[in-house]
Amino acid sequence: MPTHYIMLFFAIVTETIGTTALQASAQFTKFWPSVIVVVSYGASFYLMAIALKVIPVGIAYAIWSGVGIVMIAAIGAAVFGQKLDFPAILGMGFILVGILVIHLFSATSTH
Repeated sequence: MPTHYIMLFFAIVTETIGTTALQASAQFTKFWPSVIVVVSYGASFYLMAIALKVIPVGIAYAIWSGVGIVMIAAIGAAVFGQKLDFPAILGMGFILVGILVIHLFSATSTH
C-alpha cells in the first residue's frame, strides 16, 4: 500500500480516537479524555497533511470523513450504546459505496 494511503489511514484512526475521547470528555470536564482529544486531533491533522502531498484534498477528505463517520457510528453503538436505525445504516452504506466509486473509478484519485 502506498505511503500516502497509510498516512491517510492513520489520520482516520487518530481522528476516530479523538472523537471517541470527545464523547468521553463530557464537554471537556474530564482531564485525560480532553488531553486525548487535543493530541489525537493534532496527530490526525499532521498525518492528513502528509497524505495531502499526494492525494487531492477533495478525495482525501471524502475518504477521511466517510470512513470516520462509519467508524464513529460503530464505536458509538458498541461503546456508548447509541442505537442506529435502518435509514442511518443505509445512509452510511451509501457513503462507503461513494468512497469505493471514487477510489475505483475516478481518474482524480491517486492509485
